[in-house]
Amino acid sequence: MKNRHAATFALTTLAILAALPTLCAAQGNVTLYGIVDTGVAYLSNQGGGQAWKTQSSNLSGSRWGLRGAEDLGDGLQAIFLLENGFDINSGAMAQGKREFGRQAYVGLKSRRYGALTFGRQYESVLQYVGRLSSAAQWASIVGAHVAGMDDLAPAFRVNNAIKYTSVNYNGFSFGGLYGASNQAGEFATNRAWSLGARYSHGPLVLALGYFVLNHPAAPGTAGAVGASGAGTGSDYRGAFALKALDGSGTITRHQTFAAGGSYIAGRATLGLVYSHVLFDATGASARADNYEINGRYQASPALLLGAAYVYTDGRSDTGQRPKYHQINLGADYFLSKRTDLYLVGLYQRAAGDAQNAELNMLPASSTNVQTEVMAGIRHVF
Repeated sequence: MKNRHAATFALTTLAILAALPTLCAAQGNVTLYGIVDTGVAYLSNQGGGQAWKTQSSNLSGSRWGLRGAEDLGDGLQAIFLLENGFDINSGAMAQGKREFGRQAYVGLKSRRYGALTFGRQYESVLQYVGRLSSAAQWASIVGAHVAGMDDLAPAFRVNNAIKYTSVNYNGFSFGGLYGASNQAGEFATNRAWSLGARYSHGPLVLALGYFVLNHPAAPGTAGAVGASGAGTGSDYRGAFALKALDGSGTITRHQTFAAGGSYIAGRATLGLVYSHVLFDATGASARADNYEINGRYQASPALLLGAAYVYTDGRSDTGQRPKYHQINLGADYFLSKRTDLYLVGLYQRAAGDAQNAELNMLPASSTNVQTEVMAGIRHVF
């Protein structure tokens, strides 16, 4: 009897699996996709010693996801996206071990009016300006501006987000996001909102973005940055950025204004990115200006070369003036349209009142200098 039930269960399971492609086709267009990215890295100073290690999610965060769309007629679609991030070297889920920590949203998309989506999503500074930074292109998330303070590298998402993205109007597009606090009587606690715009015409791209996050470190809340606030379990790194600027206390407001542009001339692309970041905190407030000039050169159809210089000028109410100089270098060689090999070198020097170099997402150096060299492979499916 048990063998008969087991056989029946196995046959039923096989029938369901065989029918899945047909069911997906009947319900609309559903796509399974992903990126697997890992490599080896050398870090010159990690708390006083050198380190050799494997390192996942360098040029792109390793992920798998499902995206789908259903045609509702008259140019209107129902859309969704569920995206999981993971560390390929350990198999562990990333983004605070969330099942769909990279993105998770559902909404409507109109051919004439744009898209309105609800869920865990990227904010506007990253969406419109971030793609112009070297970290988002070829320098890896480690090559982001100090402590990822301006969200120009894809590492921070907003929970409880309502997001609008316009259609493209002859090269111009815009959008905005609101992340709700979801707390009774605490409307402005752990709340976020952002606006952004982008213009593209021929070889020229220009972009603007503004982002503000209120009381992100409020304990025990479940708002825009998640239940754990600015500490562990969340991908918000404002506390690290405030530390890098020698601030103290609890963050009450985090603001970022960013602008950038790029121009293509033959095989070369030149980019400029600027961000102004302000932290209001109990104890001391701090601010920083980040200036980046970057370039890339398509040496051949298969080989991309990149270089960037980033200067960070910080100040705090305590009278401190931390400064950082950073150089990003990279080479990306495509074996095919879906598989590439990369080599990235990153150098940071802390100056002014800054005591320790600390490349983004890495342990701090015991000195004012830190270098990382990484080599790896990325496959897209």
